[in-house]
Amino acid sequence: MISQTVREALQRFVPAEDLHMEEPMKNHTTFKVGGNAACFIEISPGVQTEKLLLYLKRVEIPYFIMGNGSNLLVSDKGYNGVILHFGRKMDEIRISGDHIYAAAGASLARVAAAAADQGLTGLEFAAGIPGTVGGAVMMNAGAYDGEMKQVVETVTVWNDEGDKLELDNETMEFGYRTSALKNHPFIVASCTLCCKPGNQEEIRAKMADFQQRRREKQPIEFPSAGSTFKRPEGHFAGKLIMDAGLSGYQIGGAQVSPKHCGFVVNTGGATAKDIKELIDYIRETVYERFSVHLEPEVIMLGKF
Repeated sequence: MISQTVREALQRFVPAEDLHMEEPMKNHTTFKVGGNAACFIEISPGVQTEKLLLYLKRVEIPYFIMGNGSNLLVSDKGYNGVILHFGRKMDEIRISGDHIYAAAGASLARVAAAAADQGLTGLEFAAGIPGTVGGAVMMNAGAYDGEMKQVVETVTVWNDEGDKLELDNETMEFGYRTSALKNHPFIVASCTLCCKPGNQEEIRAKMADFQQRRREKQPIEFPSAGSTFKRPEGHFAGKLIMDAGLSGYQIGGAQVSPKHCGFVVNTGGATAKDIKELIDYIRETVYERFSVHLEPEVIMLGKF
């Protein structure tokens, strides 16, 4: 619950049109579930982000950074804090030579399309990935043997004091679905990507192939958060889940997709509780059968 005093203070840093109280998070996540966020702020050029971060730290109000909500499961009870949303109002993309500047809220797929338009290769893997640049950088998003680590040159972040810092590729410490940002209170503002000149026709053909593969093999017709689990070393999560006999297994409206067992989907009417319970059941069953720990890629927010 955000007090009237805090709300009035937030209005000093955030334009009225970007400040929302008791915002339904089901409208902002690809799972299409979740209760209300006590406060939801749309980060825009009009928001005094540096002062906002300092204020939230000073009064010790929890906050969470989100982009497209494509790897996020919000509790049915909601989130008793502030959501800082980097989306359509912070989505600038600029290209100069073989370098691409992308603001944190820019769609990664749109950045990949912009690169293709300029005949730049290196981002084909991102075609069809639903997240934003900020989230992609933080988790080193990747697919089809490509990942952000291969193209990121620098990342501009805010620390929790509201200061801006520039981190190079090495400082980012990219790993499989992780980066240094997961261990530091940094917020991605933008990044600079370095691609290579390529054959535009070949680039577009590769992107079309990746998108076709996604349509054929992934349950994109249902709300989900993409791949539910990280790939365990030496295994494939989807195959382990299938071999455990869980294809099509369902709790409430949450289901292990028969199309790709690595996806938990909302078949309609699922709650966050259904999804969380199914994720937990999958992990327990796979460990019992194969002694392999499955680590969720999905971020859980709020009290479950």
